[in-house]
Amino acid sequence: MARKKLLSQYHPFLYFLSVWLRRLQRYFYWHFDGKKYAKQKSGDKLAYRIKKHQSVLLKKLGENHMQLQINKVTNLKIAAKRINGIVINPGETFSFCKLVGLPAKRKGYLPGMELSFGEARAGIGGGICQIANLIHWLVIHSPLTVTERYHHSFDPFPDDGRVLPFGSGATVFYNYRDYQFTNNTSYTFQINLWFTEKCIEGELCINTALDYAYHVIEKDHKFLKIDGQFFRKNEIWRHKVLKFRGGEIVDTELITKNFARVTYTPEIYEEQLNERTI
Repeated sequence: MARKKLLSQYHPFLYFLSVWLRRLQRYFYWHFDGKKYAKQKSGDKLAYRIKKHQSVLLKKLGENHMQLQINKVTNLKIAAKRINGIVINPGETFSFCKLVGLPAKRKGYLPGMELSFGEARAGIGGGICQIANLIHWLVIHSPLTVTERYHHSFDPFPDDGRVLPFGSGATVFYNYRDYQFTNNTSYTFQINLWFTEKCIEGELCINTALDYAYHVIEKDHKFLKIDGQFFRKNEIWRHKVLKFRGGEIVDTELITKNFARVTYTPEIYEEQLNERTI
C-alpha cells in the first residue's frame, strides 16, 4: 500500500517552511529548557578509557554514491573538530546539533549522502550521522543516560562488513533531530575523535576507573516479508558486568527494539530466489 505523502513533500517551499519552524522551536528549547549543555573542551585526555571504536570512512554502496562518500569525509572532519575533546561534567547534557551547528556551504561542508523520505539523496553536510553513530555506541557502554535519539525508519543498503548490530546508531538532522545524553553521575567524561587513513576513530574517557563495564549484544535479528515488502527487526540489550568478579552479570537492560523497512532484497531471500530459478 502506498504511503500517504506529508504536506511538506508536495512543494519545496512547504518543506523549507516545515524544517525552519521545527528549528525555531528547538532554538526556543535550547534557551529555556533548563539544561546545562556541555561546551568545555580540553586537549588533555582524561585518565581512563571506557570504550574505543572505529568506523570505516568509505563503504561499498554503489558507484553512484562514491563521490558523495568522498565528500562525506570532508564533512566528518569539519564536524569532528567541533566535538573532539568535549568534556561532559556531572549534570551536563551533550547535544550533537548544538555543538556541531548548522552544516552550511560557507563552513566548507559539501553535498554528502543523507537519508530522507525513504531514499538516499545528496544534501549539504550529508554523512555526519556517522559521528553520531560512533558516539552512541560509546555512550551505551557507559553509565551516561541517552535522553534523545532517533534512528532511520528504513534500511537502504545491504550490510558491508557491518560489525555493530543493526539499528545501534543515531541519526541527526539539524537541529530538530538531535542526539543528546546527560551525565547523571558524579564522574566527568570526555569524547575524543581522530582520523586514520581509512577510519574515523573515537573514545569515551572518564576521570576515574570504574569497577564495572557494559557488554552490548543483539537478539532476535530477522528479515521479514510482509505484503511483498521487506522489513528488518532486532533487539539490542546490554549486560552490566563486574570487572573484578569474573565478569559476573549484575544487570541486564533492553536498549532498543528496531523494526525498519528494507529497500533492497536481503541476501537470504536472494538465495531463495536463485534456488527457485535453477
